[in-house]
Amino acid sequence: MADAEAINNLLNTAYRGENSKKGWTTEAHLISGTVRTNKQEIQNLIAQNGTVFLKYVDTNNNICGCVNLQIYKNSLYLGMLSVEPAMQAHGIGKQLLLAAEKHATENNCNRIYMTVISVRTELLNWYMRHNYVLTDEIKPFPTDHLSGIPNQKLEFNVLEKYV
Repeated sequence: MADAEAINNLLNTAYRGENSKKGWTTEAHLISGTVRTNKQEIQNLIAQNGTVFLKYVDTNNNICGCVNLQIYKNSLYLGMLSVEPAMQAHGIGKQLLLAAEKHATENNCNRIYMTVISVRTELLNWYMRHNYVLTDEIKPFPTDHLSGIPNQKLEFNVLEKYV
């Protein structure tokens, strides 16, 4: 739980607001607002059985990358993969992805799946370059506006990879 605030700040910095525009993973052009998540949601995720956040830390032990992993039977849900915008495109995301795949095999999960906003073609392509495959499954984008208000109709594609 000690890392919840730092993880929350990283996620909000990577996905929303002006600072997110320094990186290539921003959603600021798609969703208005500065909040992607909040400390309570992160604490709730950390407290769930079978859920972890893997972290990438710099030499000063600051969290500059993270990914949330949730085990469901023999599958692993991968979400919230984030890297500090100024440090993107330096291989940190790939390292986190490889660590997630290792975590899956260590926990007897043979499938990793995730959701990605369907219009995020650059992000979909990045995952596909890492052998994730688009499924036929589409999930609705939440309408509760807790994570901002979409500027257009959004939905999620589901990607998967067998490990």
